[in-house]
Amino acid sequence: MTVLPRLYAIADASFGDPVEIARQLFGGGARLVQIRNKRIGAGGLLEEVEQVLRIAPQDARVIVNDRVDVASLGGAHGVHLGQDDLPVEPARQILGENALIGYSTHNLDQALQADRLPVDYIAVGPVYPTTSKENPDPVLGVEQLSRICHAVHKPVVAIGGITLERATEVFAAGAQSVAVIGDLLKYEDLAARTRLWLESMGTQ
Repeated sequence: MTVLPRLYAIADASFGDPVEIARQLFGGGARLVQIRNKRIGAGGLLEEVEQVLRIAPQDARVIVNDRVDVASLGGAHGVHLGQDDLPVEPARQILGENALIGYSTHNLDQALQADRLPVDYIAVGPVYPTTSKENPDPVLGVEQLSRICHAVHKPVVAIGGITLERATEVFAAGAQSVAVIGDLLKYEDLAARTRLWLESMGTQ
């Protein structure tokens, strides 16, 4: 089974340059970073991914949001797919067995379906209200997150409105990792905030 770092950091372009964000996340100790930029085309995203891979520590993994083609061409470590993206099976064929593939789910039925797919982890959310996504799915809450975590066999990455203060109950619900955007990226000293997250989880 795939073992993920407890912190899954997302370098989201709505907070600034994903390359610079990734640099600071790495500097703070993050070792799993997703590049998320829905504002540019494939060419621009590919350039960003290649830049991030050049600055990534040797033990870090870089994941591309949505775009299997960019992940493949850029040599990223994997891709994160949503419900409306390329299906998982062809994504796995393109990226190979060693790629890290995650899949977004928003309820128990979707999570159970994802558990049967060739994915490495199942993202579940939003756990709490979130402002990082336009037209978010209905909030699940910790109780429903716990139900999902105990119903599936693959690692669960919880996402959506997760703060440092809420992380403890999210892990207690059974999530292996937490995907964080706002509670990292809204801070001026992003590297320091990342270190604080990792220290609070006993991983640094």
